[in-house]
Amino acid sequence: MKKLTKVIPILLIAVLFGLAGCSSSSKSENAKMNMESKADMDASQSGGGDQPALYSNQKAEADKSTADAKIEVPNQMVIYQADLQLRVKKFEQTVQSLEEKAAKYGGYIAESNVTREGKEQVSGSLKIRIPQKHFQDFLHDAEGQAAEVLQRNITGQDVTEEYVDLESRLKSKKAVEERLLAFMKDATKTEDLLKISADLAAVQEEIETIEGKMKFLENQTSLSTVNITLYENKVIVPNIDKDKLNTWEKTKQQFMKSTNMLLGGLSGLVVFIIGNIPVLAVFIIIGLLFFFIYKKRKNSNRQD
Repeated sequence: MKKLTKVIPILLIAVLFGLAGCSSSSKSENAKMNMESKADMDASQSGGGDQPALYSNQKAEADKSTADAKIEVPNQMVIYQADLQLRVKKFEQTVQSLEEKAAKYGGYIAESNVTREGKEQVSGSLKIRIPQKHFQDFLHDAEGQAAEVLQRNITGQDVTEEYVDLESRLKSKKAVEERLLAFMKDATKTEDLLKISADLAAVQEEIETIEGKMKFLENQTSLSTVNITLYENKVIVPNIDKDKLNTWEKTKQQFMKSTNMLLGGLSGLVVFIIGNIPVLAVFIIIGLLFFFIYKKRKNSNRQD
């Protein structure tokens, strides 16, 4: 009897574990059946939709290729620009030396201007494009040409993130372009061809725009810009005027001026006298009459 009482609890526990296992297996089977039915429904919906199987396959392949494509991050891309103001002793020689240095480092002169303010000051500006690896070397050589560095300003703009973003957008747009080209080959309706052509033209225009921006950034980062303003102050020594030191010539000129002045005065007097003889004759006659009257009165007074 005691053995029976010990066996009964063990049997009850075994029965309970068996029932729990059956219920869990039934639940897992039900869940599996639900998942399979859902998958069948999704497959039937995708197969019975409006989109053709070719479109879904190409779309999946394009998405996969886009997802698998890795964007190669380039080295740090920085646009360097320097602004220098230099005072030089010999303007023309300095400009020539800078042009030679630019050619030596594989650069070139983009702009050149010269301004002359009278004879005392000559100034000019140069815009030089230099490969980035020789940027610092060229700055050192340019400052070595100056008698005095008036101003030095260097700026750097990091465009690495912008370039990577453009590269990512370019790869995405090219994947869309390939997909549209594939659709165009398989399209049979005129409406579909027109729609795909319009979308393809818009995508290709965006691709050209992105490629243009990338080339611009590549050009700006591969070649640095150096703007140089040059000043030269000249000391002007006035020339000796030989004409002012010619004493004999000056004496002759002064003698001729005096002679001409004297002759001019005599000539004017002669012209005045001869030209005014009638008037002078009247005044002389009147003067003689007054003289005789005065003399006659004076004689009469003496006799009285």
